[in-house]
Amino acid sequence: MSSGEAEAKGGRGAQLKHTGLRPGWTTGACATAATTAAYTALLTGDFPDPVTITLPRGQTPAFALATEELTGSYAMAGIVKDAGDDPDVTHGALVRATVRLLPAGSGVVFRAGPGVGTVTRPGLPLPVGEPAVNPVPRQLMRDHVARVAALHGRGGGNGDGHRDRDRDRNGGDVEITVSIDHGEEIARSTWNPRLGILGGLSVLGTTGIVVPYSCSAWIDSIRRGVDVARAAGHTHVAGCTGSTSEKTVVAAYGLPEEALLDMGDFAGAVLKYVRRHPVDRLTICGGFAKLSKLAAGHLDLHSARSQVDKGLLAELARRGGASETLAAEVADANTGLAALQLCAAAGIPLGDLVAVAARDEALAVLRGAPVAVDVICIDRAGLVVGRSGVA
Repeated sequence: MSSGEAEAKGGRGAQLKHTGLRPGWTTGACATAATTAAYTALLTGDFPDPVTITLPRGQTPAFALATEELTGSYAMAGIVKDAGDDPDVTHGALVRATVRLLPAGSGVVFRAGPGVGTVTRPGLPLPVGEPAVNPVPRQLMRDHVARVAALHGRGGGNGDGHRDRDRDRNGGDVEITVSIDHGEEIARSTWNPRLGILGGLSVLGTTGIVVPYSCSAWIDSIRRGVDVARAAGHTHVAGCTGSTSEKTVVAAYGLPEEALLDMGDFAGAVLKYVRRHPVDRLTICGGFAKLSKLAAGHLDLHSARSQVDKGLLAELARRGGASETLAAEVADANTGLAALQLCAAAGIPLGDLVAVAARDEALAVLRGAPVAVDVICIDRAGLVVGRSGVA
């Protein structure tokens, strides 16, 4: 089993090789399992429990049902999402799928139930008005509906080489309503409102597996944020490390919410996506210490994965006119903020020098893409302590 793959037993993830961390399952995988169980019950009268599905890369996890309901017109199954050891906001959420038969030829139709959002802005991989069930989970659900239909004589032969018209009727033609308990409340702590996904969460997942601390959902949200900004006609976007830096950018440039990218620590994710999907101008705004890491060439600014290079700060201070004594003090400073304060006292614009160096690193990652870049550094109080020009 390679790193990130999951053990196909009981809907539980195996530990990731070398890390001891247990992977989990995406909302898309949970919705697919719930759909499979509900459609099976609708055709047979019995819910498979646990229900096994096949993920895009071939893993076959099994999921225990948390709730089920069968009536004459629909079947509903629910599965509690297990995100493994990832700090996923949807860990423990109850994902439900309600399946109803539709007239022959209808295909598979998706609906947003309570707690699942609806797309209200262009730029996302789904049209405006569609439920926020992403393309890969949709295809995974369609595939499993087709398998269940074929297994139970819907949409195929009846086992003796002849077609059974009664069984073919409605074969694979279903309405799937996906719901997530408390999803609207949970969604307030996600990018969805900013992206124009209103009313709840998105049903996500490309592999079906949540890799702990991979932060793939955050990076995907950054990409969707760029897409939405471009679709809305915004030519100037800002990658911000947090809410304070967002306020700084809004005060400086008056950018609307759709043009603000919650970059967090993922500077590289912003730059690489903008390189492939250019905008006229990108502003990067964040704390001085974090952006000094970008100046040093780090694209992941998290404290666990990159550190402030005080040797670089000392070299930048020298370029700004600092004496060797001051440069040595900067190199020996306890924190980036302390280095900044030492230089400020001596009239050395270390914040500006870091902003320029960070901008130049950003331009190097952009590799000549037609994007103008500027950088703003702030301190912990939100005061601007460094700015680059636009280049």
